[in-house]
Amino acid sequence: MKNIVVLISGNGSNLQAIIDACAQKRIKGTIRAVFSNKADAFGLQRALDAGIPQHALTASQYASREAFDRELMHEIDAYAPDIVVLAGYMRILSADFVNHYQGRLLNIHPSLLPKYPGLDTHRQVLENGDAVHGTSVHFVTEELDGGPVILQAKVPVFDGDDEADITARVQAQEHAIYPLVVSWFVEGRLTMRENSAWLDGVKLPVSGYASEDE
Repeated sequence: MKNIVVLISGNGSNLQAIIDACAQKRIKGTIRAVFSNKADAFGLQRALDAGIPQHALTASQYASREAFDRELMHEIDAYAPDIVVLAGYMRILSADFVNHYQGRLLNIHPSLLPKYPGLDTHRQVLENGDAVHGTSVHFVTEELDGGPVILQAKVPVFDGDDEADITARVQAQEHAIYPLVVSWFVEGRLTMRENSAWLDGVKLPVSGYASEDE
C-alpha cells in the first residue's frame, strides 16, 4: 500500500473525499498523516475522526517560509510518503519544498487552468461573465498553479448564480476527480516527466486527460 500525506488549511472536504475513497478501496493507499498550517482547521477533526495522525504547524513560529517548509518536510518525511496531496493548502510553497517532492506532489485548483491561477477564482468567473467554470488537478511545480494539468472537470455557470452556487458545483466535481487522480498515481499509472503529465505511458495534452486539446 502506498503512503499518502495530505496538507490542508481549512474545511478539508477534498480530504474527506480521499479518506472515503481509501476506505472504499477505490484508492489502494493509506493516508498516513494530515498536516495543516491552521490549528483550527476542521480538516484536522476529519483526520481525527478517521484515526489518522494529524499535525498543525504555525508559520509565525518560524523565521521564514523556508524554515517553516524545512520543518514541514522533516515531519512529512517521517511518514515516508509516496505522494503528497495538497487539498486546500493555502500557503505558497518554497522552491526547496516543491523540488523535494517533485513528481509526487499534487494540487487541486478551482479553475480551468491556465485560466485564473491564484485566489478568488469564482468571483473572477462571475465578474467576467464566463459561461463555463471548473477545476483542475495538476502536478505542482515552482510556478504558482502552473504545473502540468492531469484532469479537469467543467461546470456550467447560470444566470443568477452567486459564488456559493458555483463553489458548490465545482466542489462536487472536485470530490469526484481528485480521488480518481490519486488512485492513478498510487497504482503507478500516472507520472510526471519532461514537465508533462503521463498516464499509462501516454503524454497527456495541456488540459489533461480526455481534454479537447488532443
